[in-house]
Amino acid sequence: MTAFAGAEREVQGWRFAWELRSVNHRYLDVALRLPDALRFLEPEARNRIAGRIKRGRVDATLSWKKTEQGEAAIHVNRALVAQLLAAAREVEALGGAALSGFNAFEVLKWPGALHEPEADREALAAAVLDLLAEALDKMVAGRGAEGRLLAGFIEERCLKMKEQVGAARARLPEVLQAMRQKVVARLQEVAANPDADRLEQELVYLAQKLDVAEELDRLGAHIDEVLRTLKQKEPVGRRLDFLLQELNREANTLGSKSADAETTRASVEMKVLIEQMREQIQNIE
Repeated sequence: MTAFAGAEREVQGWRFAWELRSVNHRYLDVALRLPDALRFLEPEARNRIAGRIKRGRVDATLSWKKTEQGEAAIHVNRALVAQLLAAAREVEALGGAALSGFNAFEVLKWPGALHEPEADREALAAAVLDLLAEALDKMVAGRGAEGRLLAGFIEERCLKMKEQVGAARARLPEVLQAMRQKVVARLQEVAANPDADRLEQELVYLAQKLDVAEELDRLGAHIDEVLRTLKQKEPVGRRLDFLLQELNREANTLGSKSADAETTRASVEMKVLIEQMREQIQNIE
């Protein structure tokens, strides 16, 4: 299911921002991008995401940057600078005027001459994970709204399928009667004195072979189960996948056994509706 969510927060002179994107996927696939200094949060971040989202590919990116307040919090390493200046004076004494171009900015460029106060690691972790929960709340809400729209789409297709099942069922007596008349007429053409008992046996066998009542019953049951499943609160995507496979199987059997143009048309229409639902069910968690 496609969705996007983000959340930002300032913590200890840093501005953190989570960006979450999700797209369709058969299972849950989480791709995390964290700053190197915060890699230790990856296991817990994955657990938090998996606890809220069960299906789809989720790209989760955490970015951070210094705030104006944080950028001002830079301290000079006095001990190291004192050592550098002492060393510089010693070198100047040895080299004389030739080395007099040494200045304060050169000292500040020395590794470790400037340092930033260390952030509270535990406080940062708690704040970043809490911010992730906020972003997940937004994503889940967005996915829920989309899910309700998809449920309405699927329910509409199910009701149309029920209409096709009802139409095919109403045709059954007429189809069987027409088939009987057609077979009797054909036999009368090729035989002057047909065996009535044998004829009846053949008609019963043919009727059983072409009877689609069971397929229609199973189609109706599967459609009802899809409608029931849509009302459940837990993730239902995989169950709907399975039900769509069963619906497609019965619709195919209905078409292969059909001895009537209207029943065949109903089978084709149902398969079109099933395919429309299949495309959308890939978006459902």
